[in-house]
Amino acid sequence: MRRKARLVREAAFPRSKRLEDFDFTANPDVPAALIHTLARCQWVAAGQPLCLIGDSGTGKSHLLIGLGTAAAENGYRVRYVTAAALVNELAEAADERMPGKVIARYGRIDLLCLDELGYIELDRRGAELLFQVFTEREEKNSVAVASNAAFSEWTAAFTDPRLCAAIVDRLTYDAHIITTGAGSYRLRTTAARRQAGGT
Repeated sequence: MRRKARLVREAAFPRSKRLEDFDFTANPDVPAALIHTLARCQWVAAGQPLCLIGDSGTGKSHLLIGLGTAAAENGYRVRYVTAAALVNELAEAADERMPGKVIARYGRIDLLCLDELGYIELDRRGAELLFQVFTEREEKNSVAVASNAAFSEWTAAFTDPRLCAAIVDRLTYDAHIITTGAGSYRLRTTAARRQAGGT
């Protein structure tokens, strides 16, 4: 139990989210059976990628953190980070001429949970550094990403089309791809509460 707690703590999740708390009835686009299968973590053992694609408020981060927590509790080394924070960390390491050290550290983690990919535009240098992390992990250790943009829209974040294509290729090969839909669960819940309260 102490080891499980330590692995969850070391994953650095921004908040606690568990799969058993996810409301599948509120978002029927999310395949409950597949999520429960993924919670058993065979995909992590196999080093397969996972992509959660959908609009804001559709449960991507909840699923990302929930699956990451399940992996940590199954004994895997997990790390959660936003794409912007990871790129900033890599850029700072590159400025100090030590990017290889950071890339290698992220390469050793069993499951890298990368949130908010595609939210901000990355310059070529940032995109190249991120690509190196994906390459370091390819077919060895799993990457789970959450993005509010379809793969076809990732050129807005990765401005070099060839680099964008290479990143998509790395993240989708032998991957589990889950589309969480377009309707915001948070907005629907807020509207329902207001209606129930008569406001």
